[in-house]
Amino acid sequence: MDALGWTQIILLMALLALTAKPLGIYIARVYDPNGKTFLDPLFRPVEGFIYRFMGVKRDEEQDWKEYAVAIMIFTGFSSLVAYGIFRLQQMLPLNPQGFGGMSPDLSFNTAVSFATNTDWQAYSGENTLSNFSQMTGIQLHMFFSAAAGMAVVAALIRGLSRVQGKTLGCFWVDITRIIVYLLLPLSLVLSLFFLQQGMPQSLHPFVQASLVEPIPAVTGVSPTAAVVTQTIPMGFVASQSGIKILGLNGGGFFGANSAHPFENPTPLTNFVTILMFVIIPSALFYTFGFMMNNRKHGWALWIAAAVMFVPALLISCHAELKGSPHLAELHVASAPGNMEGKEQRIGVIGSAIFASGATSTGAGANNCMYDSLTPLGGLVNMFNIQLGEVVYGGIGSGLYGLLIFVIITMMIAGLMVGRTPEYLGKKIEAYDVKMVVIAQIVFIFCILGFSSWAVVAPWGLAGTGNNGPHGWSEILYAYTSTAANNGTAFGGLTVNTWQYNVTLALSILFGRMWMKIPVLALAGSMVKKKVVAEHAGSFPVHGFTFIFLLVAIVVIVGALTFFPADALGPIAEHFVMTGSKVLY
Repeated sequence: MDALGWTQIILLMALLALTAKPLGIYIARVYDPNGKTFLDPLFRPVEGFIYRFMGVKRDEEQDWKEYAVAIMIFTGFSSLVAYGIFRLQQMLPLNPQGFGGMSPDLSFNTAVSFATNTDWQAYSGENTLSNFSQMTGIQLHMFFSAAAGMAVVAALIRGLSRVQGKTLGCFWVDITRIIVYLLLPLSLVLSLFFLQQGMPQSLHPFVQASLVEPIPAVTGVSPTAAVVTQTIPMGFVASQSGIKILGLNGGGFFGANSAHPFENPTPLTNFVTILMFVIIPSALFYTFGFMMNNRKHGWALWIAAAVMFVPALLISCHAELKGSPHLAELHVASAPGNMEGKEQRIGVIGSAIFASGATSTGAGANNCMYDSLTPLGGLVNMFNIQLGEVVYGGIGSGLYGLLIFVIITMMIAGLMVGRTPEYLGKKIEAYDVKMVVIAQIVFIFCILGFSSWAVVAPWGLAGTGNNGPHGWSEILYAYTSTAANNGTAFGGLTVNTWQYNVTLALSILFGRMWMKIPVLALAGSMVKKKVVAEHAGSFPVHGFTFIFLLVAIVVIVGALTFFPADALGPIAEHFVMTGSKVLY
């Protein structure tokens, strides 16, 4: 790796560490219904108007069941509205290209995907969606779904911090404050930066540009006439890219996503995008420590995530820089590394760091073709997601996913010393463990269950772009990405069939909602408990021992669960690549 690559990695981690505290404290104030922020003079009237419109009182709170019902109603209604927009697109305004409505199965898949913050795309935006559909069915739901994930972690923090209580806050208040005071202002600033860097922001029809050098006609090959113009898609790319990145949505305005020069025009936008992937999940660890009045524990969680994030990033960079040994056998210079499927202007390091950032969080964006990564590069990205997206994880879902592993860690630590497990002074009981297990089992079932079905079904095999281990990797990655609320894709799998659209949508729904409900049930259990004073038998939740044990539990659980499946895909492909010879 060259100096520029090391500089990007060091600068990324330094900026995350420096911003974690101030942004974490700000998010804690946003989580407080009566919290004061410097944006109050501007947005307090807006917040009050929204409460009056919804008929919500700021100080009314909900127990975990009411909170969960509110989330399901909100997600269900959002999905229904998005479905109607996609189906009736041809009847709605701002459709200069005259695009027709999506098919029922693709509409269902896309609506569920964006209403749950997964943002899996089985379509190419510039060839399928009108400006109105992009604004309302896509961009608006990027705010809603991201705020819903952050609301769940707010409820869990309250469940852990409150003593012998009953309620976890109000979902409607939480989601309003998160959007108004955090996501909206940050995405506005980021969108203006992207606009300055060269991203288009327009509602005009697509531009027909004359080619400087027309493409001549080729006899017997389509097209038969010389090509003299090129259609250049335009749209409000800058405004969508802001919330796409901050909300860890990842859904691109263009089918090529951040590999498109309009959606990622400069090296600076590439680096800023990676930073914005991680900045809110990173700050949420400090928010947790701040609200729990245990900042050392918050930093311990941040360090644990960094310990898993950085090595994975370095492995990915190494694999892509090394490339394929077959290039040397063919006497092809491989100094740049594996450039297959990558933009020349971004390069190997920029692509590898971007991919690690997108799969370690819930970003779902891409600036290269993941299907073209080396086997180890693809494995790292897949395993990042299979860990449960806890490094640093999705927006909100990363923290509550890691806290699930913390509960497992504390349970094992308690069993090792023969004491009732405790976490932050609250005893971990059988009900709490059941909720943790349910959250883990649903995630595992969605990935392995649907992948196993697809790999033995004719409709599943028909979509693969490759045979053998790589074909299995394409299927496994698709259900891994959807179940874990990530949204990235290998890219070689043809998924726009009704079977894939429906099963991937079900994977999204189960993986998202049946992760949130056990987490809220856990919060509802914890909020009722009293706090036991720290004693000699208490396991400290900071320091090297805690960090080591937590990282070990996360990696071991992920490895034991998914290693057999990964061994049949990217691991087998790696040994085929390094052990076989090219047939001349």
